Amino acid sequence: MGFPLKEMKSASIASSSSVAAKEYFASLQEVFSRLDLSVIDRMTDAIWENYEKGRTLFVFGNGGSAALASHFACDIGKGTVTSKRKRLRTVALTDNVPLLTALANDLAYKDIFSEQLAGLAEHGDMVLAISGSGNSPNVVQGLEEARKLGLHTLVLTGFEGGRVKALADLCFIVPSDNMQHIEDTHLCATHAIFRAIRQRLTQVNAE
Repeated sequence: MGFPLKEMKSASIASSSSVAAKEYFASLQEVFSRLDLSVIDRMTDAIWENYEKGRTLFVFGNGGSAALASHFACDIGKGTVTSKRKRLRTVALTDNVPLLTALANDLAYKDIFSEQLAGLAEHGDMVLAISGSGNSPNVVQGLEEARKLGLHTLVLTGFEGGRVKALADLCFIVPSDNMQHIEDTHLCATHAIFRAIRQRLTQVNAE
């Protein structure tokens, strides 16, 4: 007895979805194989040095990168807490929605990060800017303000680096023009940084 037409269509759709998933992960793995992971280690070292000096880390981006900025600040803010060590101050400039909308409405959207840095950051602090394209005007302006204030600048980006590349002390570029691959890789990069920072804090705490 043959399969009912509805079941055959469902099986065909499921098979196509499986192929699509395999293709996506295969192409993502190819991107992973071309990453310069030493940049992530250098970013970890820079954030750790910033922490030991008692400085603040500010994180920002748009869209999916805004979500990642909040995610990373949450990981650091909660996941690195130990009983015997000071906390790593991390602020996501994406999280104060009333302030973001006020700045965008009264000034311009490109000002939403630079204006916050002007009010919150101190010389010697650090920013982690996230931009898939590397050309978001508000991220570029935020980095320009950071450099003017004497902050250290870390950048996660994609494509060929865009405008943010020249504004970064350390720049991790995902060599891809696929925005989903770029965002996936940025998430992995921040998780790698978080895990490394957490491990260092745990080791220091055990001594």
